[in-house]
Amino acid sequence: MNSKKVLVAVSGGVDSGAAVYLLKKAGYSVSAIMLRLYDKTDDMGNVIETEVNSARCLSKDLGIEFIYADYRKEFKADVIDNFVNSYMDGKTPNPCVECNRSVKFKYVFDYAEKNGFDYIATGHYARVIKDDINGSFALYKALDSKKDQSYVLYNLTREQLSKLLLPLGEYSKEQVRGFAKDAGLKNYNKADSQDICFISGDYYDFIKDYTGKTFPEGDFIDKDGKILGTHKGIIRYTVGQRKGLGLSFDSPRFVVSKNPKDNTVTLGKSEELFHETVFAERVNVLSGDFTDEVRCEAMIRYNQKPQPATAYLLADKTLKVVFDTPQRAPSPGQSIVIYQGEKVLGGGIIK
Repeated sequence: MNSKKVLVAVSGGVDSGAAVYLLKKAGYSVSAIMLRLYDKTDDMGNVIETEVNSARCLSKDLGIEFIYADYRKEFKADVIDNFVNSYMDGKTPNPCVECNRSVKFKYVFDYAEKNGFDYIATGHYARVIKDDINGSFALYKALDSKKDQSYVLYNLTREQLSKLLLPLGEYSKEQVRGFAKDAGLKNYNKADSQDICFISGDYYDFIKDYTGKTFPEGDFIDKDGKILGTHKGIIRYTVGQRKGLGLSFDSPRFVVSKNPKDNTVTLGKSEELFHETVFAERVNVLSGDFTDEVRCEAMIRYNQKPQPATAYLLADKTLKVVFDTPQRAPSPGQSIVIYQGEKVLGGGIIK
């Protein structure tokens, strides 16, 4: 019997439920924690508690302690405000990456440390592997490449990796649903969630309502500054966008960049979206193999196939990545993640 205590971050979904089941089956003493981050309400203003009720039922069915911890204030400050401010600054943020870094893992690890847990665990599809020679821990892709979530975990620290269990990393989604069914979980066939948890509908409407601000019309321009037409508010557009511009050209045009200071959106042809070199800030080095210069593969968006590149850690602690083949629409605010094969070396936020 394994006497180690594990605190599992649950969401009410099938993946975290299966993670609890596998850890219990392995003999761990398991408790579940759900962070209250954002309250969705119905048309009458009542809080919708479908997910927390599901998590409570899951914990009851599996016979484990359930902890519901309120971090709405932290989530608002560190995730929602960051998302909104980044959009208004002309960027395209990834709130799931920021939430993992500044809220979910931060506070689950903090709770675990204060309450005598040996490990935390999540239902993410990725792997933590210990090096038998030097004893260090590294983050690796999941065996099921279709479900791999290592991209959104690159901001973990090496210390966190040493205390993190990812029981789903060895399995496919079909196998995980099978585990959930074996455990008697009613949600074993529940669909995966795809949306940002705090937004239902259009980003523009959310940001406008959240800030109480209006975003005035401005100029669409080309790379030479020639005015091409009028846009309907700079936060309506993202780099690489083609549809919804409201203009007609002799050949397709795309959003190439945005300038909030001038309230302009630059449009260009497809070839203007491709860049060989990408710079990133807020860099996290997750592996000792990530030195000043390293051959690697890199991803500039979630679910992209990793592309061959050379990465450089610069003296100002920023990251420079030179791709063998120019990449389409690297977007400021998104994450670039560096790999060597299956191992995650680190990453940063595209400038």
